[in-house]
Amino acid sequence: MLTKSQVKEIREHLNAAQNPIFFFDNDPDGLCSFFLLQRFLGRGKGVPIKSYPDLIDEYFRKVSELNSDYIFILDKPIVSEKFFQEARKRNIPVVWIDHHLVEKELVPDFVHYYNPVFNKNKSDEPVTALSYQISGKKDDLWISVVGGISDKFVSENYDEFMEKYPDLVVKSKEPLDIYYRSQIGKVARILSFSLKDRTTNVVNMMRFMLNAKSPYEVLEESNKNHTMHDRYNKVELKYRRLLQKATLVEKEKEKILFFQYGGDLSISSDLSNELAYFFPEKLIVVLYINGLKANISMRGKKARDIFLEAIKDIEGARGGGHKEAVGGQISVEDIEKFRENLGRVFDSAVYRKV
Repeated sequence: MLTKSQVKEIREHLNAAQNPIFFFDNDPDGLCSFFLLQRFLGRGKGVPIKSYPDLIDEYFRKVSELNSDYIFILDKPIVSEKFFQEARKRNIPVVWIDHHLVEKELVPDFVHYYNPVFNKNKSDEPVTALSYQISGKKDDLWISVVGGISDKFVSENYDEFMEKYPDLVVKSKEPLDIYYRSQIGKVARILSFSLKDRTTNVVNMMRFMLNAKSPYEVLEESNKNHTMHDRYNKVELKYRRLLQKATLVEKEKEKILFFQYGGDLSISSDLSNELAYFFPEKLIVVLYINGLKANISMRGKKARDIFLEAIKDIEGARGGGHKEAVGGQISVEDIEKFRENLGRVFDSAVYRKV
């Protein structure tokens, strides 16, 4: 978690911001982090980052459009150097809160960077948990739980949540059990699929969530959240079909499950998470082909080490993440090379050691 002094500093930055902009990763952890901080502060606009895996400089135009005086970056492991250059040029403070293992020396000196991975007591809780630590608003505990379980994390406050909402939980403290088998997990999935909608609907979803008082308001369909439920039902149908195709690819004796797909729905992260839930002993590799690029989501033991080694000789390949969960991108023309490298690295003695 963050230290007391870090929490104090971040609150000071928030209070100093009159018109902040929050850039956040396009998943429930990033989204819920934004909700928690905006609801704490009572002002600011949120922008989900759909560029993958980094926050690219093109997004800086939103700072100008909204006339923002402060930039907060949430749950994004990589930020374009050009983006930072624009912020420095205009003398706009940047606060970056993250939990990924990155090359800290690449963070510019003028950026206020907070990441418990680099604290004396190292940890890598989701940014949702850090944001809840910053806000401290008990009424928003449910939002903290939603973001946490979406990122395979159950906080120490979960008992308090279970006591308050016993009908929304399952008798388990395994985050994936909660995510896939409970009603609060359904809230997380509704938000995840809502982020994969057109911009107008995403904006409406965020407006609704910033005023929601409880998870029941999300679960109960109304004229205020009809679009969210409609999107969830449509994406869920497509998602289940893709998941079924991916499970058919699985071979019992093979240690790597490799699945690639294309189309208009980018849900490689969701697919890799559920496949890892079904096949915890395998290395899960899901590729989403989008034009000339392939987005990669990997889950499994030493996934980050294996991924970084497998892309060493692939030009333009990039990515990173956590020890057992990583995201990245390569050119479509390099997919076969990546797959060959993956098999070689995975089978090497170095990565077979636990």
